[in-house]
Amino acid sequence: VFVLCIIYVLLVPKTPANAQIIHSGAACNVKDDNISERIYTIKEGDTLVLQCIVKGHPRPPVRWTKTAGSASDKFMETSIYNETLRIERILRVQGGRYYCKADNGVGVAAIKSIRVDVQYLDTPVLTVHQTISDVRGSYYQEKTVFLRCTVNSNPPARFIWKRGNTPIEQSKDNGVDIYEPLYTQGETKVLKLKNLRLKDFANYTCQVSVRNVCNIEDKSVTFRLTNGTTAPALRLSVNETLVVDPGRDVTMNCEVISGFPRPTVTWSRYPGALPLSAQVRGSALVLRAVTPADAGFYNCTAVNNVGNPARRNVNLVVRSMSNLTFQITPDSNKDSESIQMGRDLKLSCHVDATPQDKVNYTWYKNGAPVFNTETLILLRSDPDMAPGTSSLEIVDMKFRDLATYSCVASFPGSSVQELRVDVNVTQSSGEVIPPVLAVPPGGQVVSAREGGSAELVCLVADGKPRPPILWSRVDKDQLMPSGQAVVETRDGRLRLANISRDMMGPYRCQTAPYNGLNIKRREAQVQLNVQYPPMLDPVFQDVRSRNYQFVTLRCGVLRSSPPRLTNVRWYRNGELVRMPPLDPKDVPEYKFKLEPSNNGSYECRVSNAAGTSACTFDVSARPYDAEFYFDTPNPIRILKGNNYSFNLQWTQRDPEATDRIIGYWINVRKNKQNLLSKQIDLKGVEPVKGVLQSYAIADLRIPLSYEVRLAPITTYSIGDYVSRTIQYSEHHVCGFEDERICGFSQDRTDMFDWTRQNRLTQNPKRSPNTGPETDRSGTKEGYYMYIEASRPRAPGDKARLLSPLFNVTSVKGPKGSGRVPYCVSFYYHMKGKHIGTLNVLLRVRSIAYVDSVAWSKSSHQGPDWKKALFDISPSGPFQIMFEGIRDVGYEGDIAIDDVSITKGKCKQDNSVANSGTPAFTSGMYTYTSTQTCSLIDTGTLTHIHTQTCKGMHVCMFSQVKSVVK
Repeated sequence: VFVLCIIYVLLVPKTPANAQIIHSGAACNVKDDNISERIYTIKEGDTLVLQCIVKGHPRPPVRWTKTAGSASDKFMETSIYNETLRIERILRVQGGRYYCKADNGVGVAAIKSIRVDVQYLDTPVLTVHQTISDVRGSYYQEKTVFLRCTVNSNPPARFIWKRGNTPIEQSKDNGVDIYEPLYTQGETKVLKLKNLRLKDFANYTCQVSVRNVCNIEDKSVTFRLTNGTTAPALRLSVNETLVVDPGRDVTMNCEVISGFPRPTVTWSRYPGALPLSAQVRGSALVLRAVTPADAGFYNCTAVNNVGNPARRNVNLVVRSMSNLTFQITPDSNKDSESIQMGRDLKLSCHVDATPQDKVNYTWYKNGAPVFNTETLILLRSDPDMAPGTSSLEIVDMKFRDLATYSCVASFPGSSVQELRVDVNVTQSSGEVIPPVLAVPPGGQVVSAREGGSAELVCLVADGKPRPPILWSRVDKDQLMPSGQAVVETRDGRLRLANISRDMMGPYRCQTAPYNGLNIKRREAQVQLNVQYPPMLDPVFQDVRSRNYQFVTLRCGVLRSSPPRLTNVRWYRNGELVRMPPLDPKDVPEYKFKLEPSNNGSYECRVSNAAGTSACTFDVSARPYDAEFYFDTPNPIRILKGNNYSFNLQWTQRDPEATDRIIGYWINVRKNKQNLLSKQIDLKGVEPVKGVLQSYAIADLRIPLSYEVRLAPITTYSIGDYVSRTIQYSEHHVCGFEDERICGFSQDRTDMFDWTRQNRLTQNPKRSPNTGPETDRSGTKEGYYMYIEASRPRAPGDKARLLSPLFNVTSVKGPKGSGRVPYCVSFYYHMKGKHIGTLNVLLRVRSIAYVDSVAWSKSSHQGPDWKKALFDISPSGPFQIMFEGIRDVGYEGDIAIDDVSITKGKCKQDNSVANSGTPAFTSGMYTYTSTQTCSLIDTGTLTHIHTQTCKGMHVCMFSQVKSVVK
């Protein structure tokens, strides 16, 4: 019999969201800038951890954003259980103002901000500049040296100049001047040595300091000034423009001809990086078997921090030729489009070449070379054509000029293969005829379904030579589906696949001016229409209303192709609703009075010639779900005997949207068996949005857990059940046999997750020599949790597993002996040469999370499972966190099993903790020959014996009453 406590409803004020930001990690300084904001100072490279602590119910989601600083980074919205913002190895550009916003729909959203100031100090750069000027006519010359020291820092750095080990003070030496250039902002200091003296030849040190903020140490750079100090100078071993054949090896040497100290020479390339085949040998750059992709501008730079760097550039050009085309141009002065006797004719030849100006064109007539005459004129570079085009002009064409003309393009003396094109010029055989472009009948408009394919056709009905067809969009701002502006087709057929609605519109086809007659382009247009079913809004909508009120359902048509709708029909629970014909111009709409008999699924099906789409409405008077409240600090109350009670709290979502809620139906279940099924009567007090309601569940047995299901009730209906698990949190044992892993959860701020598996689910190709073969009990069916150290895991990656929340019910131990102690016990397996670290952390919840390391173990610990146990004395509700840290290699799997968290101090069991003898509760177990069969509670056993089977020692026993395993 399940005994109930008093039923009551607790009304509390609405709980809108409120938030505060706390910090952890390597903070250098935290101070209040004003009343509403704090400044968080951190060293570059350290880890930033910000936590947005929120209150309110329902749980407010948290959104982090960043403004100001050198960049504006957006952070994805996360749930309340991952309110921590963590940035590993923070960079200076990530400084700025960070905001967390919490909004649960009750009242005004809560927003808090914190300004993150990233501190850094780079190593300074010291450069030397020298000038020589006339003084007082030509009597003597004055030599002045400027030592310029530049550094990047935050906050601004302080500069100290030293000659040798002695600081330089401007007031005590008239030969020096220390100043800050006007065009800098505090990051540059100049030491001027006026009319250089003998003692000025020395070691100079520029020391910068940010006064040890964030423990940033001072940095310095030293330069030795001598009478031989000179700026660098270079000499190239090749011409500044270097043209080579593909496949050749190229060596470019930048010889240092002056400079002290000895300059450092580096090579770079624009655009892009140096080729993979590039080899830098001292000041020389070697390229093996160059290709056209290796072409570009190569730069060698010599730097010794004296004067300006010396630079030399080489423009490397790799010869190449491709895409040889021709054009036939009739007499343009006579506006002719055909070849006619007695008129002029031009033949043109163009090749895409690198370098273009080095191409040599040779013309042949019927195989014989063509030379300049009065009627045959050769143009090396035709000014009327694209650059790099050669032409042969035939003046006052005669019958003797009808022939086959050949154009050959080559690089003389190069290994690049020559290209050739033949043009047959005859009149009688009709070899050269202007083209006629036509769209086949019915092809001016092509319709296709979205997702299908289509073919646009423009054919050259007549004309020789037959030119290619170029396709483009009529709208110049739109590209072709391939992403190009123009697409060439040899046969005039443009084939499109996987058509989408953005491909719809007019397409232009036109004859290409090359590989045929160079005359006015023939062009036409083809319209592509893409048909798709109507786009509707909403696709799905959950509609809740009170009974006996009118409900209006609207299905808006956003777009449709074709736009004409062919049919609109409404269905209720799959059956057609008889309605008057709908005017296609109107928005599909259905209005009716909601009654208990017509709750259900409503569907509006809208059709056009391309297909049918639907708006779906789930219409009911059912109340919305209840939302459990998880922020109760101590929901557990211990009763007499071995019982406890639980104060269940929740709020009602949108209680005014449907009929008045008169109560709740509550089910308490254990192992899917109902222990309690009861209606909670609200006694006329209606739920209010954002106001907590409460119900005490009594006579729960320690240490059992229960599933609680709750559903709101109205006069006409009952809502959906929501469920949660109630766990007695002062004693917890988990062997990870349940898929829900006993309420443990993966921490969402880590890099990867713990994995649950047993011998049967292990990957047969898993990493050898690491990880356990079975769980702690030695059975192949038993599960355990482990971290997988193989790729893509990297050294230092962390996986964290969080226990459920344990609610401390009293702050004093027995006879007032301080805080209540708890014993944490678990088994661990750490086998492998790359084993990292297993940490067990105690997380205590108060205003913010406080984590502290309670136990730690690193490196290889042997092939067997080992037991660990230790005491904790938490100051409030707490969780245990298992943190696995990956080491340098993949042989680093760490596993845990049989985690126990028990109220009271740990009792050392030498037989278990030290000797390796397993302690059993029930059933059959295997063990090694060095172990014995021991029992936890022999008073419950009626029979026990051991046997040996094929070398395996087996311990079997039975029991009278059930013992929790």
